[in-house]
Amino acid sequence: MRLDKYLKVARIIKRRTVANEACSTDRVLLNGKEAKPSKEVKVGDVITVGFGDNKLTFRVLEVPTGNVGKNDSAMLYEIINE
Repeated sequence: MRLDKYLKVARIIKRRTVANEACSTDRVLLNGKEAKPSKEVKVGDVITVGFGDNKLTFRVLEVPTGNVGKNDSAMLYEIINE
């Protein structure tokens, strides 16, 4: 699954266009490296998203094949650092 779509499906970022923009402006790191929106996400990857001065770091636990319900979206990742 694409990085920008994963951020939207996991409800880290509300809209895919915003997730795409965040990736394009180097505010998202995948395994410690700057990642483009089209980068594939795999189980075990560590993603860091910058929100202004704050950073959210989490580990991918599951990559869904489609959309996920609001209650199940938190099961897709494990927060490492806020």
